[in-house]
Amino acid sequence: MEDAGNVAAATPHFTIRPMAEEDIPDVVPIEIACFGERWTASIFYSELANPNASYFVALLNGRIIGFIGYWLILEEAHITTLAVEPRYRRNHIAERMLLYVIDHSKEAGTKWMTLEVRKSNVAAQRLYEKYGFKSLGERRRYYQDNNEDALVMWTENIWHEPFLSKHQELRQKMDATPVAAGS
Repeated sequence: MEDAGNVAAATPHFTIRPMAEEDIPDVVPIEIACFGERWTASIFYSELANPNASYFVALLNGRIIGFIGYWLILEEAHITTLAVEPRYRRNHIAERMLLYVIDHSKEAGTKWMTLEVRKSNVAAQRLYEKYGFKSLGERRRYYQDNNEDALVMWTENIWHEPFLSKHQELRQKMDATPVAAGS
């Protein structure tokens, strides 16, 4: 018979919670690993002070492995950032954070969601498309580090039945998928 303590130690514990100022020293290295030095610690501190912004961290076994944020602008939730530490990618961490933000923004009264994504980031585009985002245009030379274009992606009204049904279906699948511990 297997020892219950060993089973618990082997089972990853995954949570998402609001980002706090004391999380920023752990968030910035993930930012750098994913995007380069796009956002500094001072930008994260400013974002946490923004009354229209909501930021969250994903933790695996108590360690921050990702983050996501959005601005609430009238009835629109604009996702500003989403990052997962590279060695934890392909474990549905970004998808879980996106689901969390969809739910959180709905509670805040959002009707639509929007974001920009690099034209070269096909994996992120596929994730967003899976959740009902559609490309509705481009922002030319949007990213300052290399002047890459961004796709502007929007959802339909997230309170309409097609979105609600798809969201519920995806949530059930995600709830049934265990979180892997990463490499």
